[in-house]
Amino acid sequence: MSNVWGSALKISIFGESHGEGIGVVLGGLPSGEELDLDFIAREMKRRAPGRGPLATPRREEDEVEILSGVFRGKTTGAPLCGFIRNKNARSGDYAPNLLRPGHADLTAHLKYHGFADFRGGGHFSGRLTAPLVFAGSIAKMILLRRGVTVGAHIRKIGNIYDRPFDPLNEEAGLLRELAALELPLLDPAAGLKMTEAILQAKERGDSLGGVVECCCLGLPAGLGSPFFDSMESLLAHMMFAIPAVKGVEFGGGFALAALCGSEARDELYAENGRIKTLANHNGGLNGGLTNGMPLFFSVAVKPTASIALPQQTVNLETMSEAVLKIEGRHDPCIVPRIVPAVEAGAALCLLDRLLFEGKLT
Repeated sequence: MSNVWGSALKISIFGESHGEGIGVVLGGLPSGEELDLDFIAREMKRRAPGRGPLATPRREEDEVEILSGVFRGKTTGAPLCGFIRNKNARSGDYAPNLLRPGHADLTAHLKYHGFADFRGGGHFSGRLTAPLVFAGSIAKMILLRRGVTVGAHIRKIGNIYDRPFDPLNEEAGLLRELAALELPLLDPAAGLKMTEAILQAKERGDSLGGVVECCCLGLPAGLGSPFFDSMESLLAHMMFAIPAVKGVEFGGGFALAALCGSEARDELYAENGRIKTLANHNGGLNGGLTNGMPLFFSVAVKPTASIALPQQTVNLETMSEAVLKIEGRHDPCIVPRIVPAVEAGAALCLLDRLLFEGKLT
């Protein structure tokens, strides 16, 4: 199973949900970058399970052991390895012969001929976003020192919406403030409704999905490449690596299909020697390149596949239909915990491209 991503950076994520631990090897980092361990711990806590009634009861501290690539608090330039031990796995909740609908149980069984670790989803588990967030926290630090800020919020849970980012005048300070919120929202009133909806779904034994919107500020114009290495292609590649992400759109996305060209255009004007757009329907991207405006994209997150309601499945031993009632510990809505993973993925993607194009000053 190959799990390596990146051009200038080389990222490899390893481990299984119920194995000894999970981790990441991050190669290609510039040397001499100081690591803020408190910042890393805060980012890890944002994603960690067991933090309240809206998340899975499985409690993991997600403390990262840095095994290599750091000396005297700074990156050495050698591959950096971060390891997170699994301490609260409960493997008995998983039946080896009953495939969980909506999970990778079926596809993993077929591809790896029955040898894949099925406990908690094994290597396919959302738990593998923990090392992604660790790696992304390092990328965010490096970008922040260069004036690049990445932030995200919950745009939607079920049918309840937060207000969108301002596509023209969003502020870096606001993006950083969102990271301190349990539910990162621009409209606090939406949080009460979202919390109630999640708890009601949990009571029914059901789950909810939603949408996360991400904003990237301070990027130079011209970052990216036409066609195969467009910034849209690179960011989408990373976003679809996050379990449960089923859609990505940039700027106005699919809503642009309902507009006329006269409505969807981003007309230009000059201000203080810079060319800007009057609107930002394209999300800060044209021809696969950043255009100097704020970069925006959204990801669709499907409802948690593990629900308490009975589901029809197949018993692998008998190859007959069966009824499965999942007994494990699961999130009624994974959207809040995916927010830091989206930020991490975006930060890694942007850092990789800046390094690859020699634009990281």
